[in-house]
Amino acid sequence: MTRILRVGGAQMGPIQKAETRDAAVARMLALMDQAVDKGCDLIVYPELTLTTFFPRWYAEDEAEFDLWFEHEMPNAATRPLFDMAKEAGIGLCLGYAELTEDDGKVHRYNTCILVDKSGRMVGKYRKVHLPGHAEFDPERTWQHLENRYFEPGNLGFPVGRALGGNLGMCICNDRRWPETYRVMGLQDVELVMLGYNTPTGNSMSEEESPELRMFHNHMSMQAGAYQNGTWVVGVAKCGDEDGHELMAGSVIVSPDGVIVAEAKTMGDELIVADCDLDKCRFNKETIFDFAAHRRPEHYRLIVERTGAEPPEAGE
Repeated sequence: MTRILRVGGAQMGPIQKAETRDAAVARMLALMDQAVDKGCDLIVYPELTLTTFFPRWYAEDEAEFDLWFEHEMPNAATRPLFDMAKEAGIGLCLGYAELTEDDGKVHRYNTCILVDKSGRMVGKYRKVHLPGHAEFDPERTWQHLENRYFEPGNLGFPVGRALGGNLGMCICNDRRWPETYRVMGLQDVELVMLGYNTPTGNSMSEEESPELRMFHNHMSMQAGAYQNGTWVVGVAKCGDEDGHELMAGSVIVSPDGVIVAEAKTMGDELIVADCDLDKCRFNKETIFDFAAHRRPEHYRLIVERTGAEPPEAGE
């Protein structure tokens, strides 16, 4: 038995600080058009798809950085994406900066949403693992101020039934944390969609090569896929954004941890794979049969402790 979900990973080249959302959406529509031509059921866009990666700049005035946030979704700029998805019958996963107000308090999140083939939003995720720092750091080659502009997500790692499968989402740095995949794995996830904006270099270490960073990028997604019996679709925004290079390397990974599609460029590019969701069953029912083999009574430290603590010294 097979349940094929044809997925397109819509890698995006750089979006400069001066570019408009309309320009970004035009490029996204062109990629969606390619996905429709290739018979895709779903297209996955990167993290913060609509703008440059603005956390690299320090700002004190909220009005200045709020320009990067979306106050509603869809809005005038993004409505064409929803309309085309509905007309063509294709789902989409979109990453953006979300500003919302609850009980009179403003909240800002690094967010992605899932839209089904009818153009209806059926899922939302807010980034949990925020990297970087909150104040200007003169020791860094460039700034990474996600902790200044966003607060940690408050929705957990939900998995929902959509497009014929159990689908989950995460964003960028989340991919490096095994807990991300395991929480979704415990909800029987069959496909994880994630977008990323990751610098080619490390602002804290010139010794970490671009090759090593790409290895870590792929390794984390491949391990998450294999250890939870799920497809993973990792999609980059990449290239030179205002003098800051973001890595490419968008991939679609099978539940065996094998890369089955990979981007070859540093620009706008669609990668496509037929993801057989039933292929998830083998790992889920054998080596990673959670019900048979997990021993949560021995995992208490994972939820009771955040930082590592060494064992007490012996006598």
